[in-house]
Amino acid sequence: MLDYPIVDTHVHLLDPTRLGYAWTRNAPGLRPKASPADLMAAASPVEIERFVFVEVDVDEGQYLDEAAWVSDLAAADPRLGGAVACLPLERGAAIKADLEKLVAFKPVRGVRRLIQNQPDPDFCIRPDFIAGLKLLAPHDLSFDICIFHHHLPNAVRMVEQCPEIRFVLDHIGKPAIKAGELDPWRADLRRLAALPNVHCKISGVSTEADHRNWTRSQITPYIEHALETFGFNRVMFGSDWHVLELAGTYPDWVHVVDEITHGCSPDERRKLFRDNAIAFYRLTT
Repeated sequence: MLDYPIVDTHVHLLDPTRLGYAWTRNAPGLRPKASPADLMAAASPVEIERFVFVEVDVDEGQYLDEAAWVSDLAAADPRLGGAVACLPLERGAAIKADLEKLVAFKPVRGVRRLIQNQPDPDFCIRPDFIAGLKLLAPHDLSFDICIFHHHLPNAVRMVEQCPEIRFVLDHIGKPAIKAGELDPWRADLRRLAALPNVHCKISGVSTEADHRNWTRSQITPYIEHALETFGFNRVMFGSDWHVLELAGTYPDWVHVVDEITHGCSPDERRKLFRDNAIAFYRLTT
């Protein structure tokens, strides 16, 4: 196990007494409420120095309420170093007023608008979406790309139109691990990684495999390909907690990534487990 505290770039927190999460009705295996204290208890004995909250697809119209709630949590717990908030970028220029409200919340470092669950396969390359995305640059806000593997070609097209935006791919692009498929994900990931403004989170991998029967040897080729393709200057550790718990425990996931990267240099591993996250999400300010 690592002998230094980590920085986790992908944590989900929920409070159903404050916000609505209609999507959780289809995920009965998830804990209904998740707080920073719950995270620390679940992670033990792993030490988390700081973590980044990532939006949890709250019910329509509540994304600013979620950002306000997380801002309050961060004021009470400095380990919550940054937040990736939701913003419906598909509204294009019309979203500018809400963006101005969003950046007023101190922890906000980036934006995510889920692409994976959109019925329109071209959702992220529509002109209005691109126009909304470009509004992030003046505020130095990054964008988290959350997609399934078959969305990767359009993700490339999206990024190519926004060279001024810093992107990070969530969950290595959600390859079809349960089906044992590596291609065309490998080639598509390579094309995305060729764009220098894209980083990649080593996160959410075990939940793309069989939740009860996955093995380290099964997921290793996917993680190794992501590390090789992006290089250690553009990868970051993420737990995807609490969704992670569908397929294992927090310490188990850290141990798996630790073992897979065991032969890498100490400098490479520190970049993966903490340094890149601090730089990308500006966690020093």
